[in-house]
Amino acid sequence: MKLKFLLLVLLISTLRMVQAQTVVDVIVNSPNHNTLEAAVGAAGLVNTLNGAGPFTVFAPTDAAFAALPSGTVETLLQDPQGLLTNILLNHVAGANVLSSSLTNGQSIETLNSGKTVKVTINDDGVFIDDALVTVADIQTDNGVVHVIDAVLLPPNTVVDVIIGSADHNTLEAAVGAAGLANTLNGAGPFTVFAPTDAAFAALPSGTVETLLQDPQGLLTNILLNHVAGANVLSSGLTNGQSIVTLNSGKTVKVTINNDGVFIDDAKVTVADIQTDNGVVHVIDAVLLPPNTVVDVIIGSADHNTLEAAVGAAGLVNTLNGAGPFTVFAPTDAAFAALPAGTVEALLADPQGALTQVLLYHATSETVTSDDIIEFYSDFPYLQMLNEKTVTFKVTNEGVFINNAKVTVADIETDNGIVHVIDAILIAPDSTIIDVVRNSSSHTILETLLDEAEFSLPLEGFGPFTLFAPTDAAISALPGELIQQLLNDPGLLEDVLAYHVAGGQALSTNLSNEQVIRTLLDKNIKVTINNGDVFINDAKVIVADIITDNGVVHVIDAVLLPKTTVVDIINNSEEHFVLSSILSLTGLDDALSGNGPFTVFAPTDDAFEAIPEDVLAAIVADESILTSILTYHAIGAKALSSELSDGQEIVTLNGAKVKITINNDGVFVNDAKVTVVDLVADNGVVHVINAVLLPPPSSSTDLVDDNTLSILPNPARDIITIQSELMTDEPAKVDIYTVNGQNIISSKVLSGNTIDISQLDSGIYIINIKTKNRIITKKLVKH
Repeated sequence: MKLKFLLLVLLISTLRMVQAQTVVDVIVNSPNHNTLEAAVGAAGLVNTLNGAGPFTVFAPTDAAFAALPSGTVETLLQDPQGLLTNILLNHVAGANVLSSSLTNGQSIETLNSGKTVKVTINDDGVFIDDALVTVADIQTDNGVVHVIDAVLLPPNTVVDVIIGSADHNTLEAAVGAAGLANTLNGAGPFTVFAPTDAAFAALPSGTVETLLQDPQGLLTNILLNHVAGANVLSSGLTNGQSIVTLNSGKTVKVTINNDGVFIDDAKVTVADIQTDNGVVHVIDAVLLPPNTVVDVIIGSADHNTLEAAVGAAGLVNTLNGAGPFTVFAPTDAAFAALPAGTVEALLADPQGALTQVLLYHATSETVTSDDIIEFYSDFPYLQMLNEKTVTFKVTNEGVFINNAKVTVADIETDNGIVHVIDAILIAPDSTIIDVVRNSSSHTILETLLDEAEFSLPLEGFGPFTLFAPTDAAISALPGELIQQLLNDPGLLEDVLAYHVAGGQALSTNLSNEQVIRTLLDKNIKVTINNGDVFINDAKVIVADIITDNGVVHVIDAVLLPKTTVVDIINNSEEHFVLSSILSLTGLDDALSGNGPFTVFAPTDDAFEAIPEDVLAAIVADESILTSILTYHAIGAKALSSELSDGQEIVTLNGAKVKITINNDGVFVNDAKVTVVDLVADNGVVHVINAVLLPPPSSSTDLVDDNTLSILPNPARDIITIQSELMTDEPAKVDIYTVNGQNIISSKVLSGNTIDISQLDSGIYIINIKTKNRIITKKLVKH
């Protein structure tokens, strides 16, 4: 019987020996940890610390608790689920941390909402924060215990201020939902602008609930818009200051006035609540971050590559700034269309090539699609953030920037505008303006281009052809002309535009007598003689300096655009109607020729004096309009000093006008000459106060001239004239140059042909004289 009893006792003892020992057991069985034992029990942490673990407990002794200020332990025990629990969990890590694995400067995350304690190892021993480890590595089955000689009081963080405030329950819930508690319990420093519950309640109904449903997205962005990564005390705030937040570098603005301190539009109601990891300022409104161009990119399903590129290049903070910015945003498909490996190569050089490409897609101006269509139609060039130029083009197919089409326009944000485009904008590496700037023979041209802001087009997409006069060529101009150019920006721009053509005109593509249209909308003429190439009278001395956006030809003289009678009319504030109808009929090109011409130019008031129904009939019929306009022009230069009373002058219409000179002035038919002798390089303009209507015999009876046709028109070799007015007897047909020279005269019946193959290409005037009428038509010869 005794043997059985002894075996039973031995079995019970063995079972006790193999029973698992926990970190709680170490505390309970230690004569030096009675206060800690009581605290763990009061906080209800026994079961937790008896769990599977692993745990590391830094166990302060009774002496450590006794060293706290008088009454501290009692106060803690009165708040077991609050401050006491937080302090105790600040002594526990959720891992098995042996002393052999500790390193100097190490941070150990505790179970106290992720707050950390710091390890210091020096000649005096191992310290956890300021507490010395007096006994290390008491190992248990669920962890390890290190005895320390001081209580580890957790730092008071910005999160603690929020949690401890009766006015910040919503903010506390939001920070928890977004998972930002551990972040804001970190080392910091942080500045938190803390909106009250009332501030959140003032948001539109349902806003808070919507935010809480997107904790990792919009809620996180809004909360981070209230946090700066620095310790910003109120004494450090200045009026107008911008503070960068943790919300992707977006900023909030400080305003200080007689009403107080404001962060954006939120008033600071309590300032400078300092903590161990920063400072809290209470505010009375929620700081809603601005919607920026970056937000549009991030929020778009079609711009993932652009989003990654902007992030890699470090441009997020820049484009989240105040702006304004206009971003032309290429889609993922646009990036995918680049040659294989291009995107990868760009991402491999984020601060170099990638940044330059991205900056070529943004400008520091607000540019709407209406701006492109209206303002940039006259000067379709814009400098981007990389200081290179893009070119706009508006066609029936849409709006283009360089070769990229705008597919979605005018996405407005708080700091600018985004336009979606379907291709990547590639800036030219070498441009025409680079050639000019790098040439020692074109310093004056460079200065003039910069002065007129004409460098931008020549940095653009192109292609362009620049005929570049040397310094010697410009210096050869009369001094007064150079001064006039410098004093008249419009004239300077015109002269420079006369040296630039759209398209890349290589010397191998030039031909003798070729005409090239310049950006001034005037022609220059190519002459090739014994191998030498001339542009007007300027010799090309260096040809074909090819760039990515065109070509440069160096010339030995300045090209000065000639002023024509059409220029005088177009530049007159009193001749809008005449300018418009000359353009409508194509006679503006004819009268821009060599001439000479004399134009009697009726003012806008003169046209307004014509009965409305008559004027409508004139404008509606091009043949009548041409007849009337040619009746105002002479194929010779007739200055006022050469006019005489009673003189009759044949016009380009074929009919005559009569000059009358008396005490009342000079008259052309019944129209008074109000301004004389506006001299152009190809003739002279006299302003008159009435429209000259040809005599009835020359088709101004306003009958429908559709009964007469010239086919084809334009024509190359043969024309056929058909009219019911010419079926019985032939009509006299005279073909005139625009200078008034009669070069073909013939009598034909309806259906007869006239050979015009020997005529040069250009515009001609045909006068057809029947028995009762003279009909004037315009003929275009190809």
